Amino acid sequence: MNAPTNPPPKSRESSEDRKAAIAAAARALIVEKGFEGLRTRDIAERVGINIATLHYHVPTKEALIALVADDIRAELREQSDGKGREHLSPAAQLECEFDDYAELLGEKVALLTALSELLERSRRDPVMLGCVGPMMGKWKRMIEEILARGVASGDFRADLDPDPAARMLVGAMTGFSRSPNATPENFKRLRAELTRAVRNPNLTTLPTQGPRP
Repeated sequence: MNAPTNPPPKSRESSEDRKAAIAAAARALIVEKGFEGLRTRDIAERVGINIATLHYHVPTKEALIALVADDIRAELREQSDGKGREHLSPAAQLECEFDDYAELLGEKVALLTALSELLERSRRDPVMLGCVGPMMGKWKRMIEEILARGVASGDFRADLDPDPAARMLVGAMTGFSRSPNATPENFKRLRAELTRAVRNPNLTTLPTQGPRP
């Protein structure tokens, strides 16, 4: 009886390490070539494994997409975790969301590029949509909750409808990331317009450091 060509990994840790390497390689290739140019053979070569081993860890296209999406989601979560925003005013919390996006444009542009590629593909690929849709939905709901609290506190316009306003903000930022002029400086201009679109026009200044007295 022949031994299997691909024995299970010796431990959970080694399996998780290998998946992390596959996700990192796939993300790098997506940034370099776009999702349309992603090839499993290139991923295997970059990780230093054969195709059979790659297929052991990610046996289908769906599994590969899910792995990459989970890797992006984990890095985005790490970006925002532990920043202690609960005590801030809704206006300040919204500014933090803009700050996080500005950080992606500046220091984490490869992450933003990979995410943008997945979002673009999800418009015509149900499998991709199933992987990235929940992540984007969570972000939209988070901003919607901030806006709703801001309407109640007076930070934002009294007539603001949080649901479509959140869609507008998320759509503006995700669309901006696919623009050829998606620079940090141009985002400052977009950010200013988005802030003006939701702020309470009766406020002379917009709170940014914490709850208003």
